[in-house]
Amino acid sequence: MSEAPAAPKTAMQKILDTVERVGNRVPHPVMIFVYLIAIVIVLSAILAAFGAHVAYQAYNPATGDIEAMRTDARSLLTAAGIRFMFTGVVQNFMNFNAVGVIIVAMVGVGVAEEAGLVKALIRKLVIVAPAWALTYILTFVGIVSSIAADAGYLVLIPLAAAAFISVGRHPLAGLAVGFASVASAFLVNILIVPTDGILTEITNDAIRLVSPTLSIDLAANVWFSIASVAMLTVLIAVITERVIEPRLGAYTGDYEVPGENRLSEDEYRGLRYALYGLLAVVAFLCLLTLPPGAPLRHPETGAIIGNSPFMTSLIVSIALIFLVCGAAYGIGAKTMKGTNDVIAAIQKAIGALSGLILLLLVISQFIAFFNYSNMATLAAVSLAEVLQRANLDALWLLMGFVVVTFILDLIITGAIAKWAIFAPIFVPLLMQLGVSPEAVLAAYRVGDSPMNSITPLNAYFAMIVTFAIKYQKEAGIGTVIALMLPYVIWISIVWTVFLAGWHLLGLPWGI
Repeated sequence: MSEAPAAPKTAMQKILDTVERVGNRVPHPVMIFVYLIAIVIVLSAILAAFGAHVAYQAYNPATGDIEAMRTDARSLLTAAGIRFMFTGVVQNFMNFNAVGVIIVAMVGVGVAEEAGLVKALIRKLVIVAPAWALTYILTFVGIVSSIAADAGYLVLIPLAAAAFISVGRHPLAGLAVGFASVASAFLVNILIVPTDGILTEITNDAIRLVSPTLSIDLAANVWFSIASVAMLTVLIAVITERVIEPRLGAYTGDYEVPGENRLSEDEYRGLRYALYGLLAVVAFLCLLTLPPGAPLRHPETGAIIGNSPFMTSLIVSIALIFLVCGAAYGIGAKTMKGTNDVIAAIQKAIGALSGLILLLLVISQFIAFFNYSNMATLAAVSLAEVLQRANLDALWLLMGFVVVTFILDLIITGAIAKWAIFAPIFVPLLMQLGVSPEAVLAAYRVGDSPMNSITPLNAYFAMIVTFAIKYQKEAGIGTVIALMLPYVIWISIVWTVFLAGWHLLGLPWGI
């Protein structure tokens, strides 16, 4: 008996096949930046040969006045340019503060992950969630799980599916809510996360192209991020319960929930120790910050918020919290026996950064070469003049930037890699049109996140398909795309409108 012919592929599946084929041809991010460096070198020589230049008004830090300035293209293929490229490699890398930020952050986060604290916290929250609030809690935990990088993908998503089936709901709906919250809201959190440090430093490098004395800090988007977390928690949960679950219907598969998900006595003890560690660190930081004349206050104004040691050392405080809480959990849960295990966890976390450090090395050279050539200034001023003549409102500029980021996120999934390309162009451009760098960074957060759950180039997309097959044997890429597409559409629309409303109301983006 011959097999029935395979059902024809849907239009969506055909599109995804094309995206996957194209995506497989996209080189490694390191090579992308190598190619971009080559383009910058050649283009700088061409622009310099044609005498490209721009004239504009800018702040002169030497005089403190706004002065007429002229910037000419500089070739990297001159003797001076070649000397810069060869002699500046180490200094370019050392000047790229993102490297230090991510390593310091991972000292703490790596201990918490290796000790099992992050997994225990996620499991505890899932276990104690009331049935009516399960979707909302899973969504919230998924969004904030970005504090621990891959923990949400590896722990929350499969646990969300198991949590749903354990209360009689369709496991694919749990899988969907977990994936949407972890991937499609990745760049916002209620806390400062390591990625914020890298994005902030890249933003500051871009700001200095037009305003050498201006900078933003780690909390520049904190209010917008917190509000976005609250809005997205409700939105994703509502989509799950009103769109995804009705479409899936009742679960008819034969998959059984494996084992017992309760925490052991050791894990409960570890959580208590972690709480004690958290209270101790918070008390220590308060002692260094709250009293008059405390070391982390501004030495002259006494301010805590704003340009103060407390704000500029936030990444150190966060690393310290995770380090102490992770070590305390490890001792209590018996996953760590002493300082040797803590140090081994730090070494493992930093060792895992080798690929990222290599990428940052290449990115640092790209940014340095790009800045040396003056192409960012030429492009920003030229595009600003075009947009100014078009009389476009700043709001529409932000909306256009979000849409561009949506599209490119399908083929360039790395948030850091894309921002390293976008920031030197869009931050100076929009700043010259009256848009604050905080607003541009907030717009990037909106544009970079939603597509993460439908692009096959997401490193975890194949893993999500594997999870889906466990519960529904005939599932595939189309299944996951069909699950996630409603989230992508609604998050993209609602979050963009949310950004526009925030901008129009003139609400503060952060501290």
